[in-house]
Amino acid sequence: MSSKYKTLKEECYEANMQLNVLNLVVYTFGNVSAVDRKNDVFAIKPSGVSYSDLKVEDIVILDFDNNIIEGGLRPSSDTKTHAYLYKNWDDIGGIAHTHATYSVAWAQSQLDIPILGTTHADHLTADIPCAPPMKDELIQGNYEHNTGIQIIECFKDKQLSHKEVEMILIGSHGPFAWGKDAAKAVYNSKVLEVVAEMAYLTRQINSNAPRLKNSLIKKHYERKHGAKSYYGQ
Repeated sequence: MSSKYKTLKEECYEANMQLNVLNLVVYTFGNVSAVDRKNDVFAIKPSGVSYSDLKVEDIVILDFDNNIIEGGLRPSSDTKTHAYLYKNWDDIGGIAHTHATYSVAWAQSQLDIPILGTTHADHLTADIPCAPPMKDELIQGNYEHNTGIQIIECFKDKQLSHKEVEMILIGSHGPFAWGKDAAKAVYNSKVLEVVAEMAYLTRQINSNAPRLKNSLIKKHYERKHGAKSYYGQ
């Protein structure tokens, strides 16, 4: 494959294949994109192509205004959401969207995922936010573009930083996650799914299970991410 975007396409392809390996997608429901800030473009999975058939050369390249730069297939139906986030959050390098079971269940419940344990606190110090379902007039309008607006407005309303909380649930829909690159977006999608399952099971055992103590939240987050972190080699 001869293309100036070969490396970007390969990154995007590998991240999309990981969604399948990690059981985060059902059939073709899910996508990952990867951005090239130097050229102001991003790569994304083509719409409706099964993972068993997907090839590197199938990956579509677009600019942040949703114009196709390279590729013969239609891009993911969620492309406009990805483009809007890249355009407004210029420090993220990859975005993933899945239909993973427990993440979707929480999204359909229209509830934030409460921070109940240290697995959650190892990755972020806040509840995982759930944006309210989109208003009818926005659904009937530029839906996928408006989903991007919905995500950013939720972060503003809840006074959250997208650098610290790299994931969200869209009420009645499902999860989006992002990170420094496509691989981190997939990693965050898996973390979200695992935490969602743990929170669900915890509340099944004890519907009044309390939020994790602030001291434990601080300890577990800072030992991995703080100035004096000591987790890992």
